[in-house]
Formats: sequence, C-alpha cells, structure tokens
Amino acid sequence: MKLLTVTVPCYNSQDYMENCINSLLVGGDKVEIIIIDDGSKDNTGRIADEYAAKYPNIVKVVHQENGGHGEGINQGLVHTTGTYFKVVDSDDTLSADFPAFLEKLEECERSGGVDLMVTNYYYVHSDGVGDRSINYSSVLPENRIFQWKDTKVFRPHQMLTIHSCTFRTEAMRKWGEALPKHVFYEDNLMVCKTLPHVSRMYYFNADLYRYWIGRPDQSVQQNNMSKRYHHQILVTEKCFTSFRMDEITDPMLKKYMHHELFLMFGISILFTRLNKSAETDAALDKMWETCKAHDPKWGNHFRHRTLLSLICIPGIFGQNFSGLVYRTCNKIVRFN
Repeated sequence: MKLLTVTVPCYNSQDYMENCINSLLVGGDKVEIIIIDDGSKDNTGRIADEYAAKYPNIVKVVHQENGGHGEGINQGLVHTTGTYFKVVDSDDTLSADFPAFLEKLEECERSGGVDLMVTNYYYVHSDGVGDRSINYSSVLPENRIFQWKDTKVFRPHQMLTIHSCTFRTEAMRKWGEALPKHVFYEDNLMVCKTLPHVSRMYYFNADLYRYWIGRPDQSVQQNNMSKRYHHQILVTEKCFTSFRMDEITDPMLKKYMHHELFLMFGISILFTRLNKSAETDAALDKMWETCKAHDPKWGNHFRHRTLLSLICIPGIFGQNFSGLVYRTCNKIVRFN
C-alpha cells in the first residue's frame, strides 16, 4: 500500500500537465499518482501513458469518457491504494516542501494516523499581482496531532479547500454518494462531505500547494463563475443537504461547518448576482427553498440571521451592493 495517492484530473491538459506531474514524482515510491484522462481531445492521454510507462510503480492512468472534474475524483477513489488521498489539478503544482510533507504523514502514521492533514496553499497569479499564502497558523496548533476542540475560530479567508486538505482515504469512502458528473466547483462538496468524518488532524505549516491563477479558460475566472452560477447553486445545495447541523455533536466541528456553509452560500450568491437578472435571483430563491425544506431551522438561519441577508437584498440595489461586496473580497484575497 502506498502512503499517499495523488489524483490528477486532466481534460485537454497537454500544455501544463507535465509541470504538475513532475512536481509529484519528487515523492518517489511513497506516492501513487493517478492521472485521470477525462475524455481529452488533445495529447493528454498520450502524455499520461508515457509517464505510466516510464514510472510503472508510481503512475497509473485511467482513460474515461468525459465526466468532469468530480468524476475524476470519483475514479481516483475507486483506483486508489494510498492510505491518504489528495487531489492536485493538472494546472497546479506542489512545492519543494513535498518530501517534508510526506515525512510528516509518515510520522503521523507511526502515532496512529490522522483523518486530515492541513497545509497552506499559495495563490500564484500569471501577472504577478496579488500572490499570497492562505495560512492557518492563527487557528490550528502546530507540531502535534490535535482534535477540533483544539482549533480556534477560522477567519473569512481561512476556508478548508481541496488545495489545503489531504484526507485519510477511509474518511472519504464514508460519503453517501459520489460527486456529481459534469458539475464545476464540486471540490467544495468533496471537502464538505468528508469533514464530518474527521476527528484527528495535523497541520503542516508550509505552502505546499501552488494554485496557479490566470488562464482565461479557468473555471475560477469571474466570467466563468458567473456564467456557471447554476453549478455554484447546485454544489451549495448538496453541501447543505449532505449532513444535518444539529447531528454534529462536536461544538468546534459544528462551528467550522457553519463557517464552511456560510462561505459556500456567500460565494453562490455573489457570483449569481453578478448576472444582474431576475432569472438568476429566482434561482437563488429556489436554492433557499431547497435548503429550508431539508433543514428549516438552519436554512432560515443562514438566509435571515447572518450577514448573508445583506447580499440577498432584492432588486437592482441588492445586485449592485452584492457586486461591491464581491469586488472588495477579491481585492483582499484575489481569488480570480
């Protein structure tokens, strides 16, 4: 069994996937790299097969009909042999801290293992403006295994994401259903579905994940996110309905899940309202109806008893105010 499986979903990734895979090969035989060729039309499949032929003990390739990023993660879980599981997008890389990260994972295994290893991630923009680390040292203990009771209150920018999380494979296999096909932004659902099964954690304070921002066709670009608002809404609905807040008994885990859902709702609202149409506002209303039907108490709480109510103000004024909030948040973090 491998220590870590890294799944790399690829779709028409020939121009950048080699940088990604080369950054993972540094892990050597401790690592299993599963490249998912998601029905690519370019040379992605050929490049993946060349890596598998050259590194047969490290690289596996799964060729599949196009199913989207989420199906890439699903298939990675099907084929993994690793004790731990991480997703690295084909246009991103891991840093030179990767070998030290693997040593920490091994250290954790000798102490009984963890359900989640948290690392920082680093925004790298193509224009060099706004590069920054998302760091968790203010909220997570360092140099020891800890539990939720040992964490502090997360700040708005400190969201646990696919970039910062390496989960124990067993925890991810406790999902009730697979990630949806042909849906963008489903990586947030991956995290939301797994966190309720996490109790033991370790924080490695290093900028392990290099999150490259700037390609025009990236899903996180503003025009793509606003155009795909219905994907954001669907993922947020599934995050909210994947568990029940009042069934979480650990108070700090419950507090974090509140934080995660608050941010997910906020992202969906802001990018949907950038469209400034009655149709998209109606889609948000339907989202709230779905969430309230699942859990009336907490659905009403998020809609009416949090700051989300301010970006849900009806009409053109509310749409313009939401746009202002979006621009302010993006200036602070520059997430696209």
